[in-house]
Amino acid sequence: MELNTIKPAAGSRKARKRVGRGIGSGLGKTAGRGHKGQKSRAGGYHKVGFEGGQMPLQRRLPKRGFVATTITKAAEVRSGDLAKVGAEAIDLESLKKAGLVSADAGRAKIILAGKVEKSFKVSGVFASKGAKAAIEQAGGSVAAVEAVKRERKLPPKAKAAA
Repeated sequence: MELNTIKPAAGSRKARKRVGRGIGSGLGKTAGRGHKGQKSRAGGYHKVGFEGGQMPLQRRLPKRGFVATTITKAAEVRSGDLAKVGAEAIDLESLKKAGLVSADAGRAKIILAGKVEKSFKVSGVFASKGAKAAIEQAGGSVAAVEAVKRERKLPPKAKAAA
């Protein structure tokens, strides 16, 4: 085998259609475009989803809903249900173990609904004003929680060439 004898396999390369080259070619006169109409003419094009001027389907249907992908799941816990935790120290993990908060929750907030009978040490969980007052009145404490800030992952800036 020599480099000047290499050829593609038989039938692997098909010649392109040469349209508009006479009746004998089979693609003369209208060049395979048929007769009349938008598609037969030069520049005859319409955008995807175009329905001939009728209101397109994507515009006829109502817009509905939006779920942000960056939101961490938040859960509410009733102050009356804190007794179900079974421990004095309450944090997000203990609430998950007690089944008061779903396993995929990223944060929780205690709301005032029901009486607080025991004293609890709450940390790492948000609490409403009323719930905080009720917990403190029962002899417990609520540690301040810093708001969880979403960190935006930005690409590192290119260092300026010196």
